[in-house]
Amino acid sequence: MDAEVGTKPNKPVRKQQLRSLRTQQKLLDAALEAFSENGFKGTSTRDIAERAGVHHPLITYHFKNKEELWRAAASRTFKQFNHAIYEAYEETKNDCPRTRFSAAIRAYVKSAAEQPELHKVILQEASHPSERLDWIVASFIRPLFDAAIPDIKKLQDLGIAPPGDPALLFNMIRVSAGGLLALGNEIKGTSDIDMTTRSNIDALADMIINVFLPNDAPENWASQSPTAVT
Repeated sequence: MDAEVGTKPNKPVRKQQLRSLRTQQKLLDAALEAFSENGFKGTSTRDIAERAGVHHPLITYHFKNKEELWRAAASRTFKQFNHAIYEAYEETKNDCPRTRFSAAIRAYVKSAAEQPELHKVILQEASHPSERLDWIVASFIRPLFDAAIPDIKKLQDLGIAPPGDPALLFNMIRVSAGGLLALGNEIKGTSDIDMTTRSNIDALADMIINVFLPNDAPENWASQSPTAVT
């Protein structure tokens, strides 16, 4: 009896914790969707609660205010996004520079297609200076930039990537992927291209690779660039 009594109180606690986690996830999903469509100022917490299908007071129960909810929603999405790119890079760490960077590009395009709200949030915040934009850049975009630039320089040294400012090349690659996918509704209306289909997502990745990495790695790439594999 004592053992049974000791285990029973834990069950409702776990159920409550699960309900709480599910509510948080609903709020984060709804918040990201709302912020990507209407921007921070154009989004109300009441709208987020309605999208999530929860009572409005639960927002302040789980998150102190709209700013905290925005950061939590953005952080979760950016962390997932960056992790996918780093993972693709790690899996190909022993491959030639072109193969490795191509894998990162494919991961970027795939993740951007799966989470189009991410680049929509960037577009919303990039329209004017703000602390939120500074936080996104410092926390998530700048680390990608810092990791990519040395490898872009190696690709240029090997004649794989076109010459020019590597920082500009990085952003051209990034915007070609995320920007096109964020503008999916407009592109479908303009060009009848559905950017949600797997075939078009794969085609976009192939085209970005062929445009920005037009040449294959030389057979002796390792001797030409001792630091080509990091």
